[in-house]
Amino acid sequence: MTTNYFEFYDLPETFQPDEAALKQKYYALSREYHPDFHATAPAERQQEILQLATLNTNAYRTLSHPDQRMAYILGQHGLLEEGKQELPADFLMEVMDLNEQLMELEFEPDPATVARVEQEVNSLAETLDAGIAPVLAGYAGLPPDVRPQALQQVRTYYLKRRYLLRIHESLAKFAARS
Repeated sequence: MTTNYFEFYDLPETFQPDEAALKQKYYALSREYHPDFHATAPAERQQEILQLATLNTNAYRTLSHPDQRMAYILGQHGLLEEGKQELPADFLMEVMDLNEQLMELEFEPDPATVARVEQEVNSLAETLDAGIAPVLAGYAGLPPDVRPQALQQVRTYYLKRRYLLRIHESLAKFAARS
């Protein structure tokens, strides 16, 4: 049984946690579970403290990073299982053109094409970000029965962003070559 990071920090599940509260919980637990303070405890308790200290570090690393936090929440709800990563057809059609342009760059490096594709990718990313912002901001306040619908929207956003990130990484390689 893995510990839920939000429960561990006694914080509500949200895509936009209070950063100060998160940091405060992390530092408080870092002091509480610091191995030096438990040096005289029995070996079993020392092991438990070490596990809690590790859990605290992992929880903070995950929840303090927006992409990792998003993946974590989606994972907690079983929405990032392998083989279930299908994307909407309209999005795939949109990026198919970008992928074709990338393939052309493979054979004919062209700084102008790199710049144009990069602009298209950035524009797509900005549209995605703007579209998901209200969902992320409002998630914590949603009634439990509406959350699955919001999570599906976030999942689609997350997968699209990862796809665009891969295109961005390819572009960076072409930009370095030309």
